Amino acid sequence: MPTDLRPTTAFELESSEQPPPAPKGLARLTVTIPSSYSAQVKASQHPPPRWRTLEFYAYYIVIGVIVPVMIWIPCRLSLSTHPNFPIFERRLSPGWIFGRRVDNSDGQYRSFRSGLPSLALLASAFLGLKYLYTFLARQVRHATDGTNLYQVPFLVAFSIAMLFGLHGTSALKVLLIISLNYIIAKSTSGSKSNPILTWVFNAIVLFSIDRNSGFKFASLHPLLSDLDAWQGAYPRWWISFNITMLRLISFNMDYYWACRRVGPRDSGGVISDKYRPRVPHSLEFYSFANYVAYVLYPPLYIAGPIMAFNDFIWQLRRPLEISTRSKLGYLVRFVACILIFETILHYMYVVAIKDTKAWAGYSAAELSMVGFWSLIVVWLKLLVPWRFFRLWALFGGIDPPENMVRCMANNYSTLGFWRAWHRSYNLWITRYIYIPLGGTQNRLFTVILVFTFVALWHDLSFRLLAWGWLVSLFIMPEIAVRFLVPASKYGDRPWYRHVGAIGAILNNLMMMTANLVGFVIGIDGTKYMLHQIFDSWEGIRYLLFACACIYTAVQVMFEYREEEARQGISRRC
Repeated sequence: MPTDLRPTTAFELESSEQPPPAPKGLARLTVTIPSSYSAQVKASQHPPPRWRTLEFYAYYIVIGVIVPVMIWIPCRLSLSTHPNFPIFERRLSPGWIFGRRVDNSDGQYRSFRSGLPSLALLASAFLGLKYLYTFLARQVRHATDGTNLYQVPFLVAFSIAMLFGLHGTSALKVLLIISLNYIIAKSTSGSKSNPILTWVFNAIVLFSIDRNSGFKFASLHPLLSDLDAWQGAYPRWWISFNITMLRLISFNMDYYWACRRVGPRDSGGVISDKYRPRVPHSLEFYSFANYVAYVLYPPLYIAGPIMAFNDFIWQLRRPLEISTRSKLGYLVRFVACILIFETILHYMYVVAIKDTKAWAGYSAAELSMVGFWSLIVVWLKLLVPWRFFRLWALFGGIDPPENMVRCMANNYSTLGFWRAWHRSYNLWITRYIYIPLGGTQNRLFTVILVFTFVALWHDLSFRLLAWGWLVSLFIMPEIAVRFLVPASKYGDRPWYRHVGAIGAILNNLMMMTANLVGFVIGIDGTKYMLHQIFDSWEGIRYLLFACACIYTAVQVMFEYREEEARQGISRRC
């Protein structure tokens, strides 16, 4: 039996009804996630704070000098007086900050940015109608049974209406696919053919709609061509269907395990976010209405975050108390992220520079800053939409996983980075792929297979496949070092954090290289950048200087996590 699905006592599922203490001081900078508090972590021994030591005062000086330079370099490259400016000028758009133009050339974020008012209107309509439906339902029923399952008819009706509004008649294709997937689950139940047919069916669907751009009705039969006329507000439905596919697999696998009685039992008490995906429901809860409400849940349909079916239904059966203060705090974080991102896009035109390859004559430092800030843009262009949709879900009474736990630049571990980056996807992969395939018992095989799947799931291209294999390769050194020099044995030695910081430098360089290949400039662009850095003594000297700066930053990251641990916060990333 997979270790993640082993029998668990009821005691393990229960959590204290007292909320954990709120983070204090610097620890408040990182978004709070459920189950991050551990009394055991807080009670363990920790080194005294180093924030006011001579060593860290030296780090503050380095950071105080280097960070402004890191900001100044891409800002200077983006000035209209720079010789390369005419090369990428055509990709800039009118902005709204002090007369600056904005680099709105990234298609993915441009789509969200231009559609944000419509999305806000859609979210407002959903929340308003949900409130009205809830009010009327309670008036008719006079009382509820303590669950939110009465909302399922509303969720189904609104979801289907939204689906047709988004995709027009292509909503029929989506409904057909999810219906066929449901038939597979119900017809095979606890049979071993369930997971096999589920994975084969969804893989074929994902590949087919990607290669055929979602299929035209006319390609099925000429008499159906008129159906292609109504395309909806978001006609390219197949672009985001990979998110929907994860929910289809989640339902079928959760139902399969429920039929086989795999997983911990419900004790009737509080179930933490860690266990909600694992605790199965009675089979009657795996109904078509609940399935549609889950798969098409409006706040999470377009881009996630991703939830397990079990988790979603538990939150309807036993509603969470999401305080107004926490929702407003998350709203403030969301607005702050948008303003920071907009400032970057108005003053650093790194996306336009890298897309037009307008880096001729750049020094090694300038090239590396274009690469670094391009990665920051990738992080922010995903963070902002994900936090919008999660914020919408929170106001709707559902608490999905936080997708981006830490800033991209606040990572030193390859393993920790992937736990924090697209966290809901990481949790999904762990439950439905990594653990069933053996987890740590076959780590090399499962890591390669997982990142191959992740690459192909993102895009059926060689560039993403190369990224997946690079990430698999770059994870191995950290796994080996953790095994050979475990923190449990050497963590209290004075030299350990310094050796760890040196290893973290290599981790940072490797992960930046892999992500530049996969999501920024591709294989050829990365080869050019590395050639410019390693082809001269100037580039090598800069690389050594950059490594010293990364070492300084990593020491601060180490201490930041120690500060969290002193408060009992363990985010494992």
